[in-house]
Amino acid sequence: MLTSLALIFLVGLAMAALCQRLNLPRIIGMLITGILLGPYVLNLLDESILSISADLRQMALIIILLKAGLSLNLSDLKKVGRPAVMMSCVPASFEILGFFLLAPSILGVTRIEAAVMGAVLGAVSPAVVVPRMVQLMDNRYGTGKSIPQMILAGASCDDIYVIVLFSTFVNMAQGGHANVMDFVNIPVSILLGVLLGAAVGWLLSQFFETAYAHQHYVRNSMKVIVVLGVSFLLMAVETWLEGIVSVSGLLAVVSMACVLKIRSTSFVSKRLSEKFGKLWLAAEVILFVLVGAAVDIRYTLSAGPAAVLMILLALAFRSVGVALCVTGTQLNRKERLFCMIAYLPKATVQAAIGSVPLAMGLPCGQIVLSVAVLAILITAPLGALGMDLTYKKCLTQEPQTT
Repeated sequence: MLTSLALIFLVGLAMAALCQRLNLPRIIGMLITGILLGPYVLNLLDESILSISADLRQMALIIILLKAGLSLNLSDLKKVGRPAVMMSCVPASFEILGFFLLAPSILGVTRIEAAVMGAVLGAVSPAVVVPRMVQLMDNRYGTGKSIPQMILAGASCDDIYVIVLFSTFVNMAQGGHANVMDFVNIPVSILLGVLLGAAVGWLLSQFFETAYAHQHYVRNSMKVIVVLGVSFLLMAVETWLEGIVSVSGLLAVVSMACVLKIRSTSFVSKRLSEKFGKLWLAAEVILFVLVGAAVDIRYTLSAGPAAVLMILLALAFRSVGVALCVTGTQLNRKERLFCMIAYLPKATVQAAIGSVPLAMGLPCGQIVLSVAVLAILITAPLGALGMDLTYKKCLTQEPQTT
């Protein structure tokens, strides 16, 4: 495992630096590293690390979500309102609709198989989007109209919505029926996640304040460890309560971080945010290299140009959904265009569930996995590069406040 970690860090960082020199997003170098080192090309990664790959990716995602929560200003998010809520479900719904309408004729699948494919492909990647939105908030790009806050909030909820739909469609493809409770669980999961995170964040802040009042100073580095530990527990609660009630662990983590920011002094929350930013330097490499390692490059060869066409058409449907979400807002054309670009990348969810239909023995399993792999290879670099190249042209940088 140590050799595998050494390869992940050293080769991943080297490839990321090379891409940076070529004015490409670092993520591309990390994804390529994962594909090359992974079991489907050079097979240099130990089985022990691949077996815990999903958990390591989740840990990395938690770190960037904590950083996001500590950078998020709730008053800015309140100003956004309706568009932030719509961004969590409308673009994904439009993309699934695109697959439902067009995939049967383009890829030769049934309607329900097209719906399963759309649900796999419908989720935006928080792993690609969230770090860039955090960076924009730190550098005050688009914050005047709360654009990065809106995209960050939408991307965090989008996955829950899509995964619930995926479970429902897979059940229908196996001969089952849609369950109304599955759809009811979407808002329940979001609400309970936010409430649970807020409650835990308040308790944590009380703990830190009480310790300080009794002159038991908790160093910021120790606070990071405590917050991380509690975050892992919040993610575990989602699993513990599965089958009883739906709770979004990821939203609970973001909500907890937001409450910690509100109840802490600005100096403390800023220091915590900086420390999670430093942790992200290592977590980012692990996340994207392991996402790349989960990509079975062989399936892209069987997908063909029809799959590429389907992905591009579905992205057009998705962009229409994003445009609808920001209709009636103060955003100008360039800002709306940036929102569309920010909602293109796919990676984490597709790597996690792309192979599920194949493992379940569904007839569409191989084509779903092929399209999912191809979507990661096309949209993750496309969205990352698009955001990196356009944010300075499309968004206004707010002046530094003293």
